[in-house]
Amino acid sequence: MSLQTQVRETFAPGGLLSRTVEEFTPRGGQTDMAAAIARTIDQGGVLVVEAGTGIGKTFSYLVPALLSGTRVLLSTATKTLQDQLFGRDLPHLIKALGLPVRTALLKGRGSYLCLHRLELARQNPNLAERVAVRTLAKIEEWAQLTRSGDLAELPGLDERSPVIPVVTSSRENCLGSQCPQFRGCHVNQARREALAADVVVINHHLFFADLAVRESGMAELLPSVQTVIFDEAHQLNETGVQFLGKQLTTGQLLDFSRDLLIGGLLHARGLADWQKLASDTERAARDLRLVVGKTHPGAKLRWVEAAPEQVDASAWRDALSKLHAACDRTLQALGTVSEIEPDLVRLSERGSAFIELLEFFSGPCANDSVRWLDVGAQLRLVESPLDIAHAVQTQIIKPMQEEGSQRSWIFTSATLGDDSRLRWFTEPCGLGDAEILKVGSPFDYSEQAALYVPRHLPKPSDPGHSTQVADFVARVAPVIGGRTLVLTTTLRALQVVSEALQRHFTNSKTLEILVQGQQPKRQLMERFRQGDRGGRAGCILVASASFWEGVDVPGDALQMVVIDKLPFPPPNDPLVEARSKRLEASGRSVFNDYFIPEAAIALKQGAGRLIRRESDRGILIVCDTRLALMGYGRRLLAALPPMRKISSEDELTEALNALTRTSTMDPGWL
Repeated sequence: MSLQTQVRETFAPGGLLSRTVEEFTPRGGQTDMAAAIARTIDQGGVLVVEAGTGIGKTFSYLVPALLSGTRVLLSTATKTLQDQLFGRDLPHLIKALGLPVRTALLKGRGSYLCLHRLELARQNPNLAERVAVRTLAKIEEWAQLTRSGDLAELPGLDERSPVIPVVTSSRENCLGSQCPQFRGCHVNQARREALAADVVVINHHLFFADLAVRESGMAELLPSVQTVIFDEAHQLNETGVQFLGKQLTTGQLLDFSRDLLIGGLLHARGLADWQKLASDTERAARDLRLVVGKTHPGAKLRWVEAAPEQVDASAWRDALSKLHAACDRTLQALGTVSEIEPDLVRLSERGSAFIELLEFFSGPCANDSVRWLDVGAQLRLVESPLDIAHAVQTQIIKPMQEEGSQRSWIFTSATLGDDSRLRWFTEPCGLGDAEILKVGSPFDYSEQAALYVPRHLPKPSDPGHSTQVADFVARVAPVIGGRTLVLTTTLRALQVVSEALQRHFTNSKTLEILVQGQQPKRQLMERFRQGDRGGRAGCILVASASFWEGVDVPGDALQMVVIDKLPFPPPNDPLVEARSKRLEASGRSVFNDYFIPEAAIALKQGAGRLIRRESDRGILIVCDTRLALMGYGRRLLAALPPMRKISSEDELTEALNALTRTSTMDPGWL
């Protein structure tokens, strides 16, 4: 029996999944996607699948991959999704299919407890603060019990905790085989398990980090894999360009100074003035930040000439030179003592790497790349390729083809483009020759959802737009008791909208305003999903950035999604500018071929938060009149699911009231 036939029988009504998976419902689109993947696994090649929300794409790629008996590498967008696949979806499906499959979870080394650095952390003077001491004590207690060392398993650990980088290793500070804890190293254990497994679950960051530096163990793993699956593939290009260029942060230099002081005093006290060397390096890094001065948080400064824009070129060169000199003095001191201890050898290697990067960023930008400066509390110096197309073809697809083995590459996501060839995804990823499959969502959007564009609001360019969006939300959200997600296109809008809503509901006992950044994302989502259950206040969540995708709130906890503006890419972003200039140089339309597709994808991602199950009902509100009035609005509307249109605020209020009248709504609720 062919794999395609076996897969279709498994998904068929009355088939194996229907008999063994209680929540499984046969769907034609899901079966077609699974059969196409089975064919690609059998024949080899590249398949790109856009699978609409609700298709059940996880089963669509897992079933043929597991039944094929091939070795599988599965990459997804985040560590949270990794944990879900490894801890829930894979075991559930392996049991249902009755297969003897070994699985492994592999993350970047920053996800695992480093036993050596845990020992060093006890001597770290920067951890004297009470909360840090408590967190360290909790980690030390957990370290005696954990088998995997994966910090995601530690309950209550805030992912933003400053203790995490202190007790984990990085490529720069790992001692490798010279580490006194090498035998019990959790990172090495995870890699050994991955090499022995049939299915290995990784994330995109790990994949591209290895492609850039060949450090994560993937170099050994990938050649033995026959099937490679990228889920949430829409994030591949932006993830890839982060790793395929060069980066240097002042935060890395501050960490180096801290480790230098601890390592020098611990292993070579009295052999150099470690206090002064660390202090000089730290001061030089901070002075580089001071040269840039006050800038809007999150700003990206173009860097075409010798210095980033808005920065005095002479002062910038001087600060870079002083930082180089401080690192050079440190390197000389380490050279006299490095053989004493592996920690000192690694510090010396880190110092050399920093000097190389400082020299790199003192020179001109490479061709077909773009350079910029990220400004926050720290500086991040970045030079990046414009996309990953060249790397995918020359470092991934072609080398595997040359080996002569039959490999299959599967790329899938709910949103990959707004045209038949999915060019938004395939062009920057170098997959123009791939087979394309588009599978529509099984949801009946015309019955389950409605779209409203408030025409009374000012243009998005109006200074008062964000405040009026907040006033509008404050007027309509109470009708359904909150249950509203407000997505903003900028952090500035996030601040204005959230502050205005908090003023509206200062003394409210029925509505609570949740704001991205004020709590860890996991806590925000737990509270939002709880909503007004248990007598608590209903919730309005105001968020931006990562909340536009990956947020799954099925049921009536989320019944309205409000988007403040059409999510066009910021035209003054250096990467956006460079990509635009490349399109212009090739005679293409920047607006039609770049800005519109980018906005369409982001809008579709945001709208996708609303309807997550067949029983969900809700309303999408886009507070940007351009969607209704401009000619390009039709193309953006076509990218959205086919929702019913609401034409007035009275009609909106009626639809909102219908949501509150009954939880079991008849098809005519809208």
